[in-house]
Amino acid sequence: MKIGFDNEKYLELQAHHIRERVAQFGGKLYMEFGGKLFDDHHASRVLPGFQPDSKIRMLATMKEDVEIVVVISAGDIEKNKMRGDLGISYDEDVLRLMDIFRQLGFYVGSVVITQYAGQTGADAFIKRLTALGVQCYRHYPIAGYPSDVAHIVSDEGLGKNDYIETTRPVVVITAPGPGSGKMATCLSQLYHDHKRGIAAGYAKYETFPIWNLPLKHPVNLAYEAATADLNDVNMIDPFHLEAYGETTVNYNRDVEIFPVLNAMFQKIQGESPYKSPTDMGVNMAGFAIVDDEVCRAASQVEILRRYYKTMVQKARGECDESVVRKLEIVMQQAHVTPEICPAVGAALERAAETGAPAGAMVLGDGGVVTGKTSSLLGASAALLLNALKHLAGIDPAIELISPEVIEPISVLKTDNLGHRNPRLHSDEVLIALAISGVSDPLAALAQQQLSKLRGCDAHFSVIISGEDIQLYQRLGINVSCEPKYEIKKLYHK
Repeated sequence: MKIGFDNEKYLELQAHHIRERVAQFGGKLYMEFGGKLFDDHHASRVLPGFQPDSKIRMLATMKEDVEIVVVISAGDIEKNKMRGDLGISYDEDVLRLMDIFRQLGFYVGSVVITQYAGQTGADAFIKRLTALGVQCYRHYPIAGYPSDVAHIVSDEGLGKNDYIETTRPVVVITAPGPGSGKMATCLSQLYHDHKRGIAAGYAKYETFPIWNLPLKHPVNLAYEAATADLNDVNMIDPFHLEAYGETTVNYNRDVEIFPVLNAMFQKIQGESPYKSPTDMGVNMAGFAIVDDEVCRAASQVEILRRYYKTMVQKARGECDESVVRKLEIVMQQAHVTPEICPAVGAALERAAETGAPAGAMVLGDGGVVTGKTSSLLGASAALLLNALKHLAGIDPAIELISPEVIEPISVLKTDNLGHRNPRLHSDEVLIALAISGVSDPLAALAQQQLSKLRGCDAHFSVIISGEDIQLYQRLGINVSCEPKYEIKKLYHK
């Protein structure tokens, strides 16, 4: 895979810049972390070379001074919002995040439920956290947010929120996903600290949009594609342009909230340390891009993936038409068409040839392999086996798993486990391959190629099963599907 981003340079620049920002505020710093702290797969896809755990590695250099607060919106709990990359709900991800932070030696102080208005799901989650010994706080909706500054910065606005008790100088505010209320949580803490006579500051660590790339750069457009359901829009930072005469990129929610933050700093310190939303940020990712063309190409493919994902969600009734329209506009701006990913055309061509669902994958060496549906294997399972054969240099005609091994598994599924489909899923094929590898050196050789699939792109002519998608994601394969089901029916598991 071609590299477009220098991760080690990024870590060095980022850690130095954050230490400078911590020193700017002499007592307490609330640092809003946008995106994912340790599994930022979006960043690794659009900036090839970026490591998903870069942010947490950087924070580890100041671990003893860091306290982590996890934020989740009560609305996201109530509607059971899911993380598309992991296939788990936001509330479950809060627990996962806390476990991982603690395993890495970080202190996790509490969980904040934002936009709390007595939602049943939020109450159940608070009860669950309390039973687990986790300190919970509630933050409430504020009328007129974010425009009514006078009301927001008052005892009836931010003053109604619970005050989060913290013990470390650097408080990292993070969340399972965007739109969780991280910035509002920071603003609330600044207000309460001021009333208690505690000097505190705020900074934002958001990888995207990258402020020193052009507004319509594919990397920044890929961020718009990723947040299309949130109505986020990249825009020129008008405050920065007015203050410095320099064009920088931010996004609408930060631009909208800046007057509130500016007014708060003026009340707390007499004047604001920031003149623009860009000033608030500490992101140095733009300085670590070493091959712009590689990052542009990767971002274009990511936009295409996001489009197909949204189309599948539409087919499932999980998103509005407006989200699709926004993705189509982003595709036009980034000059993205399905032809930029060879797997798309190859999968559709194979499906047309066989008259059944098929898939295709672009491998690291640029080769494209396909997989078709058969009586024993689904398209995703067949594609996985064919990709491993190609990487191992094994003749495609060789059967790595004999029908004598596959057939008993199919019978077990239909006769004993209640499945209607006898074909093996991808995870079942890998288990069969591992068993075959005990006696067959070629099967063992194929299994050794699994790590080489990370970062590859696969596309299918139909919506594949959730089990297959999750298995591909665990292998690090980027998956997209045509927005249609193999069988026309109302219920699809």
